[in-house]
Amino acid sequence: MSAALPPGPRRPATLQTFAWVARPLPFLEECRRLYGDWFTVRLARIGTFVFVADPAAIKEIFTGDPALLRAGQANAPLAPVVGSRSVLLLDGAEHLRQRRLMLPPFHGARMARYGELMAEITEAELDRWPLREPFPLRPRTQAITLEIILRVVFGVRDAARLEALRAALVALLAQSTSPATMLPWLRRDLGPFSPWRRFMRLRRRVDALIYDEIARRREDPALEERDDILSLLLQARDEDGEALTDRELRDELVTLLVAGHETTATALAWAFERLLRHPAALDRLTAEARDGGEDDPYAGAVVQETLRLRPPLPAVGRMLTEPAQIAGRPLPAGVRLAPSIYLVHRREDLYPEPAAFRPERFLDSPPETYGWLPFGGGVRRCLGASFATFEMKIVLRTILARARLEADDARLEPVRRRAIVLAPGREGRAVLTERSPRRTAVAA
Repeated sequence: MSAALPPGPRRPATLQTFAWVARPLPFLEECRRLYGDWFTVRLARIGTFVFVADPAAIKEIFTGDPALLRAGQANAPLAPVVGSRSVLLLDGAEHLRQRRLMLPPFHGARMARYGELMAEITEAELDRWPLREPFPLRPRTQAITLEIILRVVFGVRDAARLEALRAALVALLAQSTSPATMLPWLRRDLGPFSPWRRFMRLRRRVDALIYDEIARRREDPALEERDDILSLLLQARDEDGEALTDRELRDELVTLLVAGHETTATALAWAFERLLRHPAALDRLTAEARDGGEDDPYAGAVVQETLRLRPPLPAVGRMLTEPAQIAGRPLPAGVRLAPSIYLVHRREDLYPEPAAFRPERFLDSPPETYGWLPFGGGVRRCLGASFATFEMKIVLRTILARARLEADDARLEPVRRRAIVLAPGREGRAVLTERSPRRTAVAA
């Protein structure tokens, strides 16, 4: 079997890297127009990527042999942030063990309890928004999702520890989105004031706080009565009766922070950005939120359409460990296959008028398994997918039940890269024109 890479841009790898970092979506669209659903991109000092925008081929990738298609190996650049024991970086039996231990807390009846806390956090944040003056939404949605991570996932209750962890995580996340952290060739200690030295210092500070919280929680006599995700993970056992180690817990908590905070905050900012430029959709969702019912089909459709049109992540990765044939194409070992979330979501055969924001398209028919990929797929599908979509619905419904918002600028917001996510270029600027009081007092 002769393994040849699909065609792709011929410009030097450094220029391809610049295009991928600075203009990822126009770059993907240009490659798709010139080369079709398969194309090869070479990124300097990172590797060779074969992007795939064909749902049938993506199904084969997601359901293929995980020993041949290694997601953990493809995610290796995330190691300095999430840690080597993160479920994102593990493959094979280690990945399956970790995944089985982590999955139960994200499903079941406890989601209703999480929803109450998510709504409380959103209400408190909404009360702090300025009235009748422009402000950026993305930092506000980021504050909401961070607080949800701290209180629902980490389960921190003590006010002083909550503030210390919040401040440390905000600083670490801000540094994590810089090129000096994400690009391998910039990860060099150049002295006390260098970006990489600052990142390492912040990481040590966060780690100390997380390990302290883990130790405190292990000693908590009420551990078995708690339902935050850290407490549930501490009680989880694998088939051999083994628990997660402190190192594994630390890495999984940071993984949940990175994967569930920045991405969900960005998706919420995009949801508001799209709604504020589509008054009929905004009015319909507002009416549903103010109706007060538990059934919110339109909120679910808005979340699905936002994640289709503006997925925070443009692609996922699999490292090919041996020469193989994927969808009839022979490929060499060592390439990274990159199923393109963004390009699949823009396929006209799957989504008529793919550039239009039309939540109604999801009311009558659910998304196709390999045609809607904001959370990846297969055995590597995001563990927190249900949690994230539930969280987005709660936040949207809670805000629109009390607030009226307008766009600060009628123009569409451009897309701007923030490390691995694609965010609104003007931070989702909006104006809060009206805010009604809370219906009932909620304890902070």
